[in-house]
Amino acid sequence: MLHAKIKSDILRDLVDIVGTIVDEVKMNLSEDGIGLKAVDPAHVAMVDLKLSKEAFESFEADQMEIGINLNKIEQFLKLSSSGEIVTLEHVEDENRLVLEVDNITQKMPLLDTAGMTDPSVPQLDLPVNLIVKGKHLLKGVKASQNISDHIALSAGPDGFEIFSEEDEDMVRLSLSKDKLEELNANEEASSLFALDYFSSMIKSVSNDVPIKIDIGSDYPVVLQFAFAGDNGDVKFLLAPRIESS
Repeated sequence: MLHAKIKSDILRDLVDIVGTIVDEVKMNLSEDGIGLKAVDPAHVAMVDLKLSKEAFESFEADQMEIGINLNKIEQFLKLSSSGEIVTLEHVEDENRLVLEVDNITQKMPLLDTAGMTDPSVPQLDLPVNLIVKGKHLLKGVKASQNISDHIALSAGPDGFEIFSEEDEDMVRLSLSKDKLEELNANEEASSLFALDYFSSMIKSVSNDVPIKIDIGSDYPVVLQFAFAGDNGDVKFLLAPRIESS
């Protein structure tokens, strides 16, 4: 059973965040809210998302899992305006999800979850941990997109850098320790990542959102930030690109 009401903006953010990784996802429901984990088809990126019942206008759900086509929900949300309330209801005997907004009703079949796994989130003990405002990451990514299709993240006791180069072109965004919200680092760490993945992961954050970043040398980067008025939490893991010597 699922019967919930949620602002279209929050549901749109959820779809945008998870849609950077997969088009179809298994959503785990409980009386406390929803959660999901997914890995992209190339096994390069992973998302772990939780949205508590406090993010909803109203929320009732049994412990169950449903398979969702995110593209269909994204198309439906184009019919809604900012701030409008979307109603979600699971029709169990039809195995369909019913969505309603502004006198429009759409029914969509749910997906078979039998082949959808719940990936385990790796527990990484990375040596550098920092918190940076979204505006800095967004600016660094925008600058890097003019140069290369890869981005290097480096951090140490003195600060954090985003770096890209291609042929003779180079761009670097440097943030000293005092420009960061938080920095815990006893050593230097640096890794290279695919820029398209990285930029997709942060595209939904606003300028003032603090983003927690955990970095190691040639290890996956962990990005974590809140959404839905701090009632939602999302964690991304992105595998590094290891350059051959």
